[in-house]
Amino acid sequence: MLLDRLPTTPPALMRALGIAAVVAQAGIAVTGSVVRVTGSGLGCPAWPSCFPGSLVPDPRYDVAPLHQWVEFSNRLLGVVVTVVTIGCVLAALRARPKARLVRLSAAVLGGVLAQAVLGGITVLTGLAWWTVAAHFLVSMVLVWIAVLLSRATAAPDTPAHPMLPRAGQALLALCVLVLAGLLVAGTLVTSAGPHAGDAKAPRLDLPVPVLAQLHADLLIGFLGLLVGLGFLLRVVGVPPSVHRRYWVLVAVVVAQGVLGAAQYALGVPEVLVSLHVLGACLVTAAAAGLWAVTRRAPVAPP
Repeated sequence: MLLDRLPTTPPALMRALGIAAVVAQAGIAVTGSVVRVTGSGLGCPAWPSCFPGSLVPDPRYDVAPLHQWVEFSNRLLGVVVTVVTIGCVLAALRARPKARLVRLSAAVLGGVLAQAVLGGITVLTGLAWWTVAAHFLVSMVLVWIAVLLSRATAAPDTPAHPMLPRAGQALLALCVLVLAGLLVAGTLVTSAGPHAGDAKAPRLDLPVPVLAQLHADLLIGFLGLLVGLGFLLRVVGVPPSVHRRYWVLVAVVVAQGVLGAAQYALGVPEVLVSLHVLGACLVTAAAAGLWAVTRRAPVAPP
């Protein structure tokens, strides 16, 4: 096979590709929010082409050029994400060890392909709120997996064993579960809020203050769990690398909470919406980094 003739992938290159995958997934989530807040969600009303018979923006159609190019640029970034992900898969196939790297990179590729289908559904349904929410949540899952991919490059290709005791594992898993609920609640607030991506897009018919309160309550619960996790990490005596990633997670969660409060108080300005999406990506990546570093793989046999 041609692949067998390629040189073995250096760990540094594999890690760089993993980091690139994280940046690409977060980047397309943020640009997706730009599409939404600028009202450009249907700037390209067809799929996979921009307009019927035109793959690119077309001034002959009665759609604002800005909206056309904002949406089209986001689609182009999707191509970049796909190329980066395919690069991860090909590099993983020539990495040593490779089994876990191949699984993780293939999972990212599968998610990217699913996102392409979901993006088409989003356009064809006229930006129905549940499709936009799902689009964002899949991006968060892919950010998580891409972080695990970037962290897996230096680990031996053997099953990982948790560094924390059983109670610590349960608490960390609960933190991840509440974080997932926090992200879902955030999409519900957005789905009922003012930035739909298009004035005619179907919206979630629920009161924004109630959804925002649910989102805030989950944030407070998540912070409480993180405080408990911090005490547990100190008691069990984990390495400094774990403490560093824990404090990174705490810092980005607090910053995200402050940003969310400012966003709500100021009437959801467009710039803060995109910054909040970026914050969600950073929180997800930081949580994934803490999860990965608390799983210690045994030393590979000589």
